[in-house]
Amino acid sequence: MPLVAHSKLPTFERLKRDGENITPLKTALHQDIRELHIGLLNMMPDAALSATERQFFRLVGESNAIAQFYVHPFTIPELPRGDEAKKYIADFYDSFDKLKEDGLDALIITGANVTQPDLSLEPFWKPLSAVVDWAYENVTSTLCSCLATHAVMQFRYGKKRVRLPQKRWGVFSHRTMDRRHPLVADVNTRFDVPHSRFNEITRQQFEEAGLHVLVESEDAGVHLAVSEDKFRLVFFQGHPEYDTISLLKEYKREIKLYFAGQRDYPPVPENYFSMQLQAICDEYRLQVESARRRGAPMPEFPEDILVAGLDNTWHDTAEAVVDNWIGKVYSITNNDRRKQYMDGVNPRDPLGLSVP
Repeated sequence: MPLVAHSKLPTFERLKRDGENITPLKTALHQDIRELHIGLLNMMPDAALSATERQFFRLVGESNAIAQFYVHPFTIPELPRGDEAKKYIADFYDSFDKLKEDGLDALIITGANVTQPDLSLEPFWKPLSAVVDWAYENVTSTLCSCLATHAVMQFRYGKKRVRLPQKRWGVFSHRTMDRRHPLVADVNTRFDVPHSRFNEITRQQFEEAGLHVLVESEDAGVHLAVSEDKFRLVFFQGHPEYDTISLLKEYKREIKLYFAGQRDYPPVPENYFSMQLQAICDEYRLQVESARRRGAPMPEFPEDILVAGLDNTWHDTAEAVVDNWIGKVYSITNNDRRKQYMDGVNPRDPLGLSVP
């Protein structure tokens, strides 16, 4: 069902150009289709702010639930931002206070950049805790992505993430561990998920917290787990929302940091490039290292060649899992809404334009 373009957020126009089903607000108001209001707490840094919007908006908009989707992006003011990003947020994002007043059916929380040795020292720590605590009591389900999973596991369950020997990034094969759970019902029993992180919450930590592991990889660890009630909190450690080129863009950024002397040359993401593309990356590395030694300009990154050879082996399953999540939210909230209609109360529809 469609995403409703309820604001002038540029992401709506970008998704429309990409072929996504976007409905103008005026049209939506005259359709007798149930609304679902989903908050997107976007904590990503400035450079990734709009791309992260598109990725999660796209996943939500591809759901089969019979509903119109209103996705409300907001962020945490305490996060450091540049002037351009501050203006973008001021122009297009909602405030948390307004969303609390209006109410949400579900919430998605993205990852964030980390600069401190302990997550409790990060500027997002206290405001994120406040959002999660509010959502736990007022929202049907909250989906946490990667860093958000690590933060919630620490402040809600007392489980601090574990540092990995080296960065875990690439595309890894996973298996469903409980095929009966509604979040993984009718999805592939084995599928890929991209990862990009230096830390992890282990299976043992999830289980000690009383949580239920649904999807796991022998090489990448737990990807999907749920809270003890099996739905209130949903935890991703991987990045199923990633575009086909997301890891490539990250690899390119890491090479630029190497050329600037800020890090060692990055390894290629695992299981992401074919042997032919791997050879191209190896050849490019030799060119970059040679240019750096000689003080020459950085050679042009062979992006077009690499993009043409990339495969996406995760999006369909990611779409199915998120569709299951939204379907469960829809089912629960629809029952609640029916009760509101029976009582003559509908805070989301004061004009009576919707039907139960």
